[in-house]
Amino acid sequence: MKFFADTADIGEIRELAEAGLIDGVTTNPSLVLKANRPYSEILEDICKVTSGPVSAEVASIDVDGMLKEGRYLAKIAENIVIKVPLTLEGLKACRTFREEGTMVNVTLCFSANQALMAAKAGATFISPFVGRLDDINLDGMDLIEEIRQIYDNYPGIETEILAASIRTANHVKQAALIGADVCTCPASVIKGLIKHPLTDKGLATFVEDWKKTGQTIA
Repeated sequence: MKFFADTADIGEIRELAEAGLIDGVTTNPSLVLKANRPYSEILEDICKVTSGPVSAEVASIDVDGMLKEGRYLAKIAENIVIKVPLTLEGLKACRTFREEGTMVNVTLCFSANQALMAAKAGATFISPFVGRLDDINLDGMDLIEEIRQIYDNYPGIETEILAASIRTANHVKQAALIGADVCTCPASVIKGLIKHPLTDKGLATFVEDWKKTGQTIA
């Protein structure tokens, strides 16, 4: 499974990229607001740090506006993925972008039927939102499982399942078990996957025992 960092913080992205832990980045208007920098500058900096797909979301909700904004964003770097909403207008834009050779991430997916339509429109990635379904007492992982089954039923579908709104390590594990192609996570969740109390305890013991040997390695 591939990992994308869901952040617009260049420091977080650089740290994860240097450790070889991410394959790409996703951004959205809320993350851009938090970063408090010009959008194009943020994207330029991210694309210098990672050569993987970098999702850049359009702000318009009509197809003409999406096409105008998306074409502008796509010029920033070759690895830019235009992010459009899962609406009829968004799918129209998706089809046009794909015909132009631009990668597309169709976002705000909350049903398997929506995911099927996004694949029909040629989406590179479909982003089902796990956490937001959990928020309304539905199991977001059920959606990932349904999409996986449907896509696997039709080998001609090339759209990758990008599990989004991931909030916990358990979300990541479940998505991996189901077979999501990608998980996009906040940096804190990705780094949290490395942690385990028994690892910390074991390392502390080894460090103390090594000190008692009075030896050095180099």
